Amino acid sequence: MANPRPLNRKSVADLVARGHSLARADLRGLDLSGVCFDGADLTEAKFAGSNLSRATFRGSNVRNASFWQADCKDCCFDGATIDETDFDLANLDGSTFKGAKIRKPIVPHGRQGLEELERSVRSGKRVYLGRSDPDGRSGA
Repeated sequence: MANPRPLNRKSVADLVARGHSLARADLRGLDLSGVCFDGADLTEAKFAGSNLSRATFRGSNVRNASFWQADCKDCCFDGATIDETDFDLANLDGSTFKGAKIRKPIVPHGRQGLEELERSVRSGKRVYLGRSDPDGRSGA
C-alpha cells in the first residue's frame, strides 16, 4: 500500500471543512496559520513547532493535544475543550479562551500562565504571557 501524501495547510483545511476527525494527527512543524479548526476533533493531535498564528479552534476538542513550542499568536480557543493539553513553550500572546473548558493544561509560566488563561475563559480578554499587552501590562 502506498504511503499517504504528507499533510499541508490546504489538505488540513480541506479535511476539517469536510468534517473529518484529525484525532491523533501528526501536524508537527506545519504552517497552519489562519486555518479554521472550529468544531474539529483534534484529540491527541500533535502541533509541536507549528505556525498556528490567527488559527481558530472555536468549540474544538484539543484534549491531550500538544502545542509544544507552537506559534499560537492571536488564536481563538473560545469554547474549546482543553483537557491536559500541552501549551508548554508555546506563544499564546493575543489568544482568547472565552468559555473554554479547561482542565489541567500545561502552560508557559506555570501558575501565573494558568491564572491568565482562566481570566480569558471568564472575560474573553486576550492573554499575554511573554510580553506587554497593548494596554501596557507586563506578561506573566
